[in-house]
Amino acid sequence: MDSLTHATPAPRAVRQLRRIRAAYASGFALWAAAAVWEGWHRPGSREMWVLVLLVALFTGLLCVAAASLYRLRRSVRGAPAVAPALAVGRSGRRGPAGA
Repeated sequence: MDSLTHATPAPRAVRQLRRIRAAYASGFALWAAAAVWEGWHRPGSREMWVLVLLVALFTGLLCVAAASLYRLRRSVRGAPAVAPALAVGRSGRRGPAGA
């Protein structure tokens, strides 16, 4: 019964999560570089602290996306490799066994 309630993730969802993870990683790198630049020229300024806040935000988003992908990979490993095939009934059509 567990195999009926366990749904494997759609490839589209995994692709989207990978793309958004890349976008969050790019945002993290951009804001981190800007925070370092601003901290070098004007340490302790308001702009530097806003950039540090944005780095923290993108770090959190990146961690959430990475954790979601990790959970999806673990759920795929636990799922059967091939979905069970439907048995061919007396009528010759595909459907549940005995139908």
